[in-house]
Amino acid sequence: MRKLYVVGMGPGEELYMTFEAKRALIQSDTIVGYPVYLAQLSEEFTDKQLLSTPMKQERERCIMAFEEAMRGRKVSMLCSGDAGVYGMASLMYEIGAGYPEIELEIVAGVTAANSGAAMLGAPLGNDYCVISLSDLLTPMEIIVKRLRAAAEGDFSIVLYNPSSRKRADYLAKACDIFLEYMPPDRPCGIVEKIGRSGARMRILSLRQLRETRVNMFTTVFIGAASTINLNGRLVTKRGYQL
Repeated sequence: MRKLYVVGMGPGEELYMTFEAKRALIQSDTIVGYPVYLAQLSEEFTDKQLLSTPMKQERERCIMAFEEAMRGRKVSMLCSGDAGVYGMASLMYEIGAGYPEIELEIVAGVTAANSGAAMLGAPLGNDYCVISLSDLLTPMEIIVKRLRAAAEGDFSIVLYNPSSRKRADYLAKACDIFLEYMPPDRPCGIVEKIGRSGARMRILSLRQLRETRVNMFTTVFIGAASTINLNGRLVTKRGYQL
């Protein structure tokens, strides 16, 4: 049976890629991915066939990968972060049902929740959840339901896709929901351009976060009741007795 790798490259530059992910790419003849991700590969991969499709053509990109594998080529589908976290892994399995000759192997990567948390300190030290604010594929009423459930459950919360040109006020609306359950001084954090040049982080209150403009390259962290600002680091206590 032919194998097709679905590779999570991590948050940004090749430096953050796992050894397993890099090995899969090295072993591949063809690497398929969104152009921005392919551009982050080093000169080590210039001998590979690099194929891409524009944004919003994810289905076509997946089919392209399977068709290349059917031609006998060793193929990797390249995703940012972890391929199974808002990545292409699930769609690859769905489309892969029509290609029974191809075996998928998912190669884990470091998702933005984990890499961003490392920059902030330890905000995910206890139970946490990840929610995307993008309503391109998920109805907004479902997103709102999940935001309320996470806030009521006192999770540390990570928000992906917090803003775009068409969704400039989505983060503020999410903060309004959180403010129904949390105090306005709840510690929060934002991280921009994780794993890329110019990466930066900031710790701020929930009240401040509501008035903060972010972009599509930002990952947002909402603290739980046990989250504190400890010497400039966002820390969610695990519960150990000191």
